Amino acid sequence: MVEEMFDTQESLRDIQTYSAKCQGCGASMVFDPETQSLKCPHCGSKGEVEKNYTVIENDIRKGFAEAEKWNPDEQVTYKCGNCGAVVVMSVDEEASICPFCKATHIAKDGSFQSIRPHMVIPFQFSPQKATEFSKKWARRRLLAPRKFKKNINVDQIKGVYEPCFTFDSNTKSTYHGRVGNKRTRTIGSGKNRRTEVYIVYRNVAGDFERFFDDVLIATNENFDQKELNKLSPFRTDMACVYESKFLSGFMADGYRKNLDESWADAKDEIERRIRDMIISRLHCDVVDYLSVSTTHSSVTFKYLLVPVYSMFFRYKKKDYSVRVNGSTGKVRGKTPISPLRTAIASLLGVGAVILTLVLLAGII
Repeated sequence: MVEEMFDTQESLRDIQTYSAKCQGCGASMVFDPETQSLKCPHCGSKGEVEKNYTVIENDIRKGFAEAEKWNPDEQVTYKCGNCGAVVVMSVDEEASICPFCKATHIAKDGSFQSIRPHMVIPFQFSPQKATEFSKKWARRRLLAPRKFKKNINVDQIKGVYEPCFTFDSNTKSTYHGRVGNKRTRTIGSGKNRRTEVYIVYRNVAGDFERFFDDVLIATNENFDQKELNKLSPFRTDMACVYESKFLSGFMADGYRKNLDESWADAKDEIERRIRDMIISRLHCDVVDYLSVSTTHSSVTFKYLLVPVYSMFFRYKKKDYSVRVNGSTGKVRGKTPISPLRTAIASLLGVGAVILTLVLLAGII
């Protein structure tokens, strides 16, 4: 069992921030997605950010054993007493408010224990651009309250790097089962003549091999697999070796699932894809049953940060969220529904049905 080799430390909701000082005025520089460089918001000075696109694959059998850890001298950890978030910041900064629940009872809570990310997909556009994408998306939500649409602004958008593990695996599968194809035939005669559908079954068996590259798995409930799939695909072709400079001006959620749990999720996802590909290859209409057995080899992993702009808000005592893929601009989320707009839409729908019936009656 490879899970015995993995880090099983207690997982927390962790957010790391990084601060780079401007050589001109001493202010904190931030990563500017538009220019892909560091930029001082006060004096405008810029600092280059060199990217290393060398892909680092890590043998899953070694787990976290040889992974580089976060340096405790680089950050200080705070914990929110309200939502439990663990906020990790550079040592020269202080946290007075939780960036997620806005609670003020946040206090130092020791050092953050985690491996450093291997790769990162840097944000590709600014929070202002993310706000524009969100507004355009919101305008298409016809039943959303006008107040919600009007209140989307850049101050609500937070850029957060969400943690994922990616897995590569060579797979070999064997399968057997029973599938069928639909056929039709005419039976009866005269008034009883009719067409019926029947299924011709056949037994199937075979082998299937496939290499899976960068299977992306979410690692915490704050940004789970369902949310990840909604915002996918991410521009993995833009992934580069992680540097703390990319986090300057942004935050990063820490992983909550360990490597063993994430690999179990990845295997489930790979099994689902293999099954779908086998069924597609069989060109069948019905699957009576299909048993698939898969072995994995040369499995590697990476700890990858993906860019997500998030907006969280409360409306009539319910929580809602809108997220923007920070590499493509894809927007997904849930908005409140206006009772008034719903009533109007229902009336319009009923009116359209009545009008259609009247027109049809006139034609008839």
